Order: sequence, then structure tokens, then C-alpha cells
Amino acid sequence: MDRPEALDLVNSWTTNQNLIKHMLCVEACMRGLARYFKEDEDSWGITGLIHDADYESHPQEHPWILVKELEKNQENPLTVQAIKAHAWQWSEKSPEPISQMDWSLYTCDELSGLIVAAALVRPDRKLASVTVESVLKKFPDKSFAKGVHREHITLCEEKLGIKLPDFVGICLSSIQTISDTLGL
Repeated sequence: MDRPEALDLVNSWTTNQNLIKHMLCVEACMRGLARYFKEDEDSWGITGLIHDADYESHPQEHPWILVKELEKNQENPLTVQAIKAHAWQWSEKSPEPISQMDWSLYTCDELSGLIVAAALVRPDRKLASVTVESVLKKFPDKSFAKGVHREHITLCEEKLGIKLPDFVGICLSSIQTISDTLGL
């Protein structure tokens, strides 16, 4: 699956623009992390882009509807594994993340939401105004971006060997590159 095909999948399965923007943010983070690890940016990016494609239409079966479609089409097994594993904490069938791609998706999925929330409270509501320091300042405040599971994000240190400030920096700079697309 190439990026245009992945984007077609996302747009045909998802109408919620905020969910689409979330998937675009995770794609950007995954591309940044692939660069960091010297991995295939397209493969990692596509994994991030499609990871929640079935969430809007099948929240109870997520990610298994998407997984079934990907397996039927014999898509990249590493992508399929990462998408299965990103549901590890809330889907009984999901395996624990194993690979760098798995853990990258699992951790940046949550961080992307925190970064966007940090932009939305800036006076100009722009990603360009967000810094690593401003994200880290909001990080311990559980009332800020309440839905973000910070314990998932902090696994970047143990599972990926990336210190939290560096992890935030990689993802923030990656998301900032798509700020026009996000309208932020």
C-alpha cells in the first residue's frame, strides 16, 4: 500500500475530520521516528496514517476490522503487527508491542494528542508556538488533555531508548511540518 492508497482508505472509512487529523499527526510522528531509527519512512508513516481507520465505524471491534482488511490484501506484516499491538492495553486480543515500530506507534499515538492540545491553548492556536518545554510543562497536569494516557508516552524511554524530552522533540517537529494541513 502506498500513501495515496492509505489516504484513500482513511478517507473512505472515516468522516470525522478530527480523527483524520489525528491519523495525519501520528503519520508525521511515525515518519520522524523512522528517520531517527533509520527505518523505512514510508512504511512507518503509512502505519501511523491508517492505524485508526476503522475506529469511527467500528469502535468496539477496532483495530480488528482494519487488521482483517490488511491481512486479506496481504499488506506489510510489520504494519499489521504494529496496528494490532497499538491496542494492547484495551483489547484482549491485542499482543504486547515488540518491535521498534510497535512501540513507536503505541507511544506516539498518545503524544500526538497532547501536542495538538498544547497548540490549542496557545494564544495564536498554532503549532509553531509550541515548544518541547511547553509540552513537558503540561505533561504532569492530568486535568490537561485528560484523555491522554501519559504512562503510554513515558514508555518511550524504556522501550525505545529515547528520553522523554527528545521523544517530544521528534514528534513535535514532525507534526509541525504538517501544520498547514492541520490548520494549526
